[in-house]
Amino acid sequence: MADDQDGKRISKQAVYTVPVEISVVLGKAVLRVNQLLKLGRGAVVELEQKISEPVEIYANDILIARGEVIITDGDKIGVTLTELVRSVAAQTD
Repeated sequence: MADDQDGKRISKQAVYTVPVEISVVLGKAVLRVNQLLKLGRGAVVELEQKISEPVEIYANDILIARGEVIITDGDKIGVTLTELVRSVAAQTD
């Protein structure tokens, strides 16, 4: 365990309970409002990203990695991490 500034013991276990939102960006598209309103069930929105390009993976809106989309057992979508991105926090140290 580590000490904080007041000399209190901090458990590393406490960090493991902090929720983190993970987002994977498959691509982006720019639409006008009238185009957006015309979308219905079965509509296809073409993304600016090619299928061969890596997707971006964010933790709490911070880019942390890039990866490739895969289909897992049971027809679920997954992402294989191919590159870890140096965090903004690490760059300022």
